[in-house]
Amino acid sequence: MASTFRLTLAAAALICGLENASAQKDKPVETWLTDPSQAIFFQQQPEEARLEKGNEFPADPTIIIDDSKRYQSIDGFGFALTGGSASHLMQMSAGARAALLKELFTTDSTHIGASYLRVSIGASDLNDHAFSYDDLPAGQTDTSLTHFNLGPDLTTVVPVLKEILDLQPTIKILGSPWSAPAWMKDNHDTRGGSLLPQYESAYARYLVQYIVAMQEQGVGVGLITVQNEPLHPGNNPSMYMPAAQQAEFIKNHLGPALQQALLDTKIIIYDHNADHPEYPLSILDDPQANQYVDGSAFHLYGGKIEALSAVHDSFPNKNLYFTEQWVGGPGNFSKDIPEHISKIIIGATRNWCKVVIEWNLAADSVYKPHTDRGGCDRCLGAVTIDGDRVQRNPAYYIIAHASKFVRPASVRIGSNSDEALPNVAFRTPTGQMVLIVLNNTGTKRAFTIDYKNRRIHPTLNPGAVATYVIEPN
Repeated sequence: MASTFRLTLAAAALICGLENASAQKDKPVETWLTDPSQAIFFQQQPEEARLEKGNEFPADPTIIIDDSKRYQSIDGFGFALTGGSASHLMQMSAGARAALLKELFTTDSTHIGASYLRVSIGASDLNDHAFSYDDLPAGQTDTSLTHFNLGPDLTTVVPVLKEILDLQPTIKILGSPWSAPAWMKDNHDTRGGSLLPQYESAYARYLVQYIVAMQEQGVGVGLITVQNEPLHPGNNPSMYMPAAQQAEFIKNHLGPALQQALLDTKIIIYDHNADHPEYPLSILDDPQANQYVDGSAFHLYGGKIEALSAVHDSFPNKNLYFTEQWVGGPGNFSKDIPEHISKIIIGATRNWCKVVIEWNLAADSVYKPHTDRGGCDRCLGAVTIDGDRVQRNPAYYIIAHASKFVRPASVRIGSNSDEALPNVAFRTPTGQMVLIVLNNTGTKRAFTIDYKNRRIHPTLNPGAVATYVIEPN
């Protein structure tokens, strides 16, 4: 009887093992495709591939996913919510706005689940006019900041953020100033000029007061960059801030002011192009400034994305953020999508960025609003909003390929990549493997995806990108 019982248990275990193996083999690999040449834009494919052992195509290049190699954690993918973006959203009917925000910021159905936002502290060049939170008549100053208020943001940015937070309470928000108030600057103008040394303390308190004022509105700003594009004083608004001044401002004013206010908002430096990595490196080389700095932010209007890895290698305990890249209107799907996927979604994350943000969320069909004297008059939003009519543009799909599946707290993992099939892989908090692959050649490409010696064999048209979602074993 005991022998029979042991045999029965062994048989049951064998059957269970076979069933588990079958279940593992039968788990489909979800595929979401964008192929501009076929007018396919972030659509789930009906054909379900399955990872199978012993299924080899020796002639195909092979992308091997290796989740034993772990790199940076991911905080999110998203957009800049400019004042202009928020104004268009607020002009929609309540129902249309709610539907669009749900599509953008949740992961239900075909929704894309953007998980990170960048907002401007005061106006950006995509507001209808330049302003700060403490504007005064010429010749007046306000070092006590008694006139501070959130101004136009109270009727645009703040209400939209509240609706987004209702949908996704854990969304992360990064604030970036385009300029200090004009009375704090040496040219007394919203455009260009530099922060006067005698107002550095007041400006640090101004930034602290912004964080507190947003908290009072129920909006947590977890990170701030010190200055948007500090080496480009041509926008309106803008402000020139060389690295030495930024380091001095952080260590003697902004860092201590945040500490004194008991705020845990993190300080991010630089926030400009990859062609000057020496800017953040020089600040991080200053121990007094370094102690207050969480990491560095980059754009890619100049330089190469690989420069970011040099910053990481010099200071591996500091984070990297990719905070801005625009799509110029009217947009070109066949060019914009592969370029941004290759350089930003894949390139920035393979070079240690934990955040990727596209510029910007929304504009109308004539790229308004924007400021005069240097505002961007060709910035194409991720969506174009005209009344309640919504058009989805390249940046929408660029972010979607990562944001829907690579959720916050995912970790970048190992995968071999080359110029023909650039790719990046992640392990999500639920154990899924997510692989984003671009066919960066001019011909149709077949290839193999190998995860733990189980394989599938997809094909991509030239310029097409796919996100493959592999369930855990």
